Amino acid sequence: MKTIQKIGLVIFAFGLLLFTLLPFFGSYQLEKETVEVNVKEIHTEEMVEVLSPMFGKTYSSNFAFISDFKSYFNAYNDGLKANQEWDKVIWDNYAFALTKASSTGPVSENPFLFLGITVLIGVFGALLYILPLYRGQTEGIKNDGIFFSSMNSRGLLGMITGAWLILFYIVLYWFPEYITNLVLMVDPISMALSGNPASQWFLYGFIYTLAIIVMGIRMFRKYRGNAYQTIRTTSVMFFQLAFAFLLPEILVLMNMPWHDFKNIWPLDYSFFYEYRIDGMISSGALGMFMLIWGIILIVVGVPLFTYFYGKRWYCSWVCGCGGLAETLGDPYRQLSDKTVKAWKIERYLIHGVLGFAVISTALTIINYFTGFALLGQATDQLHSIYGFAIGSAFAGVIGTGFYPLMGNRVWCRFGCPLAAYLGLVQRFKSRFRITTNGGQCISCGNCSTYCEMGIDVRWYAQRGQNIVRSSCVGCGVCSAVCPRGVLKLENGDEDGRINEMPIIIGNKSITVKA
Repeated sequence: MKTIQKIGLVIFAFGLLLFTLLPFFGSYQLEKETVEVNVKEIHTEEMVEVLSPMFGKTYSSNFAFISDFKSYFNAYNDGLKANQEWDKVIWDNYAFALTKASSTGPVSENPFLFLGITVLIGVFGALLYILPLYRGQTEGIKNDGIFFSSMNSRGLLGMITGAWLILFYIVLYWFPEYITNLVLMVDPISMALSGNPASQWFLYGFIYTLAIIVMGIRMFRKYRGNAYQTIRTTSVMFFQLAFAFLLPEILVLMNMPWHDFKNIWPLDYSFFYEYRIDGMISSGALGMFMLIWGIILIVVGVPLFTYFYGKRWYCSWVCGCGGLAETLGDPYRQLSDKTVKAWKIERYLIHGVLGFAVISTALTIINYFTGFALLGQATDQLHSIYGFAIGSAFAGVIGTGFYPLMGNRVWCRFGCPLAAYLGLVQRFKSRFRITTNGGQCISCGNCSTYCEMGIDVRWYAQRGQNIVRSSCVGCGVCSAVCPRGVLKLENGDEDGRINEMPIIIGNKSITVKA
């Protein structure tokens, strides 16, 4: 079995290496017709004139192609800005669309071949490594030597992995023209699902979904025998595949707006943006259902479900961000900071993001119904600031790229505004709690070590106190790794949920508040 796992690792590394190098392959040639097809009609004449020196010229790499494109394009815009001809400046970025359309290399001619030798062979290698895991061991979670792993304890491999993820996210969000080959290889899949060529976001969704499925299989192996972990892992795999990936693409095929029915404001921060609302309203009955469903989830769904089940119903069972954290990020869960200082930063930061989301959304709605009389075009700037700082940099680059550095729930713990909203309900008005049996606790510390949200679970367990924290996502791993069955996830009556259990020292009792 060890031999099979080693072969799997080699195959996975080979696929990842090809995936990383693929953007550097191929050739590019821009023609006038390409510009006319891929540029807005109002910009066609200017773009044809600006890019005419590139027509018919063959570029051996996308770097050379993009360098020339930006040189001519930026020179044109800079000249207009210098003369303060702002109405003629082309604000649209056509770099990705034209680079992709100009590809004449082998990837555009054989997309399935390159998809197979990069992504699919990587999946095959990963499964070869995962399937023999924990074979022959008794049921139960074994984490022996986890802090001696170079990959899982901020070692060299972990640093390299984190750097790769951060770089990938930066390129994906802000320089997608450099990964056009990666997008080209999933074009046929996108065409089959939505009838449209793939974008960088389709590529991301495809890889994101595969990561959750493959690492979800790892979760089945690691937590086998634990029904709760098996069911919730199945749940996040289903919701990601069906609701976040397939259904939105099928909606586009039906000429409906792209919509993820499980995504909720304020995590879905663009839900109340003008183009989203107009798109839903103009799409008939289904579009109106999208709008009403989204509002019902915000006003009724979140507080109701959180009252009965805690925030786990969403964060650990439905959410795509949580799904990736629980599957791909599971090997890094022990890296979460358990210090009081981290807890203080967490409280201020996550509720600050929620406040920012509430204020920006309120201004957006007011502007929408007043014909943008309050902020005017500055509304777009507000959206850009939030989208860059929170939606891209925090949720993407830091939220996932920092898995090997700060644990798997960096975004959920410090930045997700929906997690903050759910957490407020869970803390003050919910039936959910984790009960503890202090008499059985042996202070092994497994529960605290593997709490991805940085909660010192052992502190509560030693005192026999219920764990009622707004940050707890109810993943249940603390209970799963406990060797004595001290911890139990419950949905009981609110009475007695927040308890004050005394610690008996000799003949004296000391009351510790939750």
